[in-house]
Amino acid sequence: MGRGDNRKTWKMRRKTRQAKLKRRTAKRIEAAKAAKKPAAEKPKKAK
Repeated sequence: MGRGDNRKTWKMRRKTRQAKLKRRTAKRIEAAKAAKKPAAEKPKKAK
């Protein structure tokens, strides 16, 4: 989609939904990695 396009078209609505979904999943993955890291580091420190 270019400059001055109608943002209510099916293509544009799909594009925005896709972007939002990707952003949500990326945040979820990032949160899961952050939660996982400290648990993985603790056993190393115990040794």
